[in-house]
Amino acid sequence: VQLQASGGGLVQAGGSLRLSCAASGITFISYTIGWFRQAPGKEREFVSAIAWSGYTSYADSVKGRFTISRDNAKNTVYLRMDSLKPEDTAVYSCAAARYMDTYYSTIQAYNYWGQGTQVTVSS
Repeated sequence: VQLQASGGGLVQAGGSLRLSCAASGITFISYTIGWFRQAPGKEREFVSAIAWSGYTSYADSVKGRFTISRDNAKNTVYLRMDSLKPEDTAVYSCAAARYMDTYYSTIQAYNYWGQGTQVTVSS
């Protein structure tokens, strides 16, 4: 199983980025994919998730600014991030859990993790 996060970079406050999480080695349509982030000196926190059913969930801190979507034909989940703020600076990682519902923000609910991509928002 491999999850590859990409699309991070340096952007000014108010700007946008689109992250991608490409999966292999799993039956993608059966998996809930979540995005988490970790800033220096802070714990990993939930950002957003899209369930195998298509249901979406967002952390309050990103609601209205971030949009998660999936392309099952490409085994890829996207995280569109708009109106970025300096406090969004972190390493963003994606994770997968088979047929997982409800516990979208629970780190322990995810079975597979990918390496992260750095997002830096300058003020």
